[in-house]
Amino acid sequence: MKRSSTGFCVVWTILLSSTPAHAWQPSPGHTQVPIWPTTVPAGRPGSDAETTAVGPSRVAGRPWLYLRNVTVPTLTVYSPKGKNTGAAVVVFPGGGYQILAIDLEGTEVCDWLTSKGVTCVLLKYRVPNSGPSWEQFCGCDPKTRSSRPIEDAQRTIGLVRFHAAEWKIDPHKIGVLGFSAGGHLVAATSTRFDRRVYPAVDAADQESCRPDFAVALYPGHLFDYGKSALNADIHVTRDTPPTFLLHAENDHVDGVSNSLIYYDELKNAGVPTELHLYAEGGHAFGLRKTKLPITAWPRLVETWLRGIGMISP
Repeated sequence: MKRSSTGFCVVWTILLSSTPAHAWQPSPGHTQVPIWPTTVPAGRPGSDAETTAVGPSRVAGRPWLYLRNVTVPTLTVYSPKGKNTGAAVVVFPGGGYQILAIDLEGTEVCDWLTSKGVTCVLLKYRVPNSGPSWEQFCGCDPKTRSSRPIEDAQRTIGLVRFHAAEWKIDPHKIGVLGFSAGGHLVAATSTRFDRRVYPAVDAADQESCRPDFAVALYPGHLFDYGKSALNADIHVTRDTPPTFLLHAENDHVDGVSNSLIYYDELKNAGVPTELHLYAEGGHAFGLRKTKLPITAWPRLVETWLRGIGMISP
């Protein structure tokens, strides 16, 4: 299924025309922590203020929030409710590398994970990745191949490992989960962990930034439609972590070819992989329940995590 790039741009143009509100804050009892020190450029705010706005349409009958102009990336730790499995998941909300669907594909995911004994680390990564040389399909600057979102993702995985004992996390059970563009970020962190894409800042950057498992939900930016191949910025090897993929065949924003091409590359490399395709579901449904079977996907992920030994049976 070929995605319409024109339609994709129209969707985000509509989103970005919404009236902004206050800057986002997590729920009481949770604190955002900047992931970079102010001694490096990534830790200093940009000229545009971060804003929060309501999406132009409802999902499962409810509104959703998005962030734009994120220049100071943060992480927010959500600890498990009751039993702690020791597993942790860094969550990457989607939004075309232009915005972040912060509740639909962020805090609501953390509510689910913590109820299952999994620590959730919500990453508010930098968006938009704007500039004259930025390319939305790889989420990077094509001249330098640098990418602010993957810098933020690698840094966060290292920080989670560095603080594993403090946050009651097993350093060998740290995974990533992302939606849409966040799904591309899942693939990027899963395949580009052999070296940091930024100069080391402190001891946290000496920790491994390889995820122990990965979950990509309706990922985008993976299929090169001109070459009918996996995008060149993703290099799968046998060391890529076990991966769970889910997609709807009628997704007209990020077509199912994105998951199919990544699945093929993973299987060819001998990476343990599970792919679930559904006829209906569209795009950007998050965890919100509808009459469509695809919205029961969290149970599939829970079963898969048990199967690969990340959470207890």
